[in-house]
Amino acid sequence: MSRSTEGGTVSEARTRLLNTATRIFYAEGIHSVGIDRIVAEAQVTRATLYRHFPSKEDLVLAYLKQADQGIRGQVAAAVASSPSPTDQVRAVAKSITDGIQSAGFRGCAFLNAAAEYSDPAHPIHQAVLAHRQWFLTTVTDLLAHTSDKPADAAGRHFIMLRDGAMAAGCLFDPKLISDTFLNGVEGILKARTIPHLTATTPAAES
Repeated sequence: MSRSTEGGTVSEARTRLLNTATRIFYAEGIHSVGIDRIVAEAQVTRATLYRHFPSKEDLVLAYLKQADQGIRGQVAAAVASSPSPTDQVRAVAKSITDGIQSAGFRGCAFLNAAAEYSDPAHPIHQAVLAHRQWFLTTVTDLLAHTSDKPADAAGRHFIMLRDGAMAAGCLFDPKLISDTFLNGVEGILKARTIPHLTATTPAAES
């Protein structure tokens, strides 16, 4: 049984800290938020925070891990909800637009973190890259099942459209941005169903 700490068990304190950090990091950015504010809003001591997260970097990495797990679950649920490969891609796209149109949307947590930690060697930047590689691989695999055509370019196209929608979704009309993104995904799917054209030589005039 977990021993008690401020207002609850150790695991409850950790959850409260992580949930508080997640809310503030996502809404306001990472660098602008100090440890003292997180401790105050989570209602724990600094000692309790450092017991669970030895540094702010560890707390940020936990925040990104939680975001990664949430998106993995979201994608898995979308895929499970649709029987056909084409509809699975549509369902993943729809789950993205649901997020864009949700209250408090502030863009992609991973793109936001990458903007604040631009050094490719930094552990936080590395965590962003690992998440994005997983997402690219997942989307490419889904698209690969929609036709016999190679799917690498289509996967990159989907990610590019998604990144643009996530960036624009908190700056412009989220419904319009969502519709534009979904139309773009339909374009990707349509392109994968168009038969390859074989070059032919025009018949000689008689």
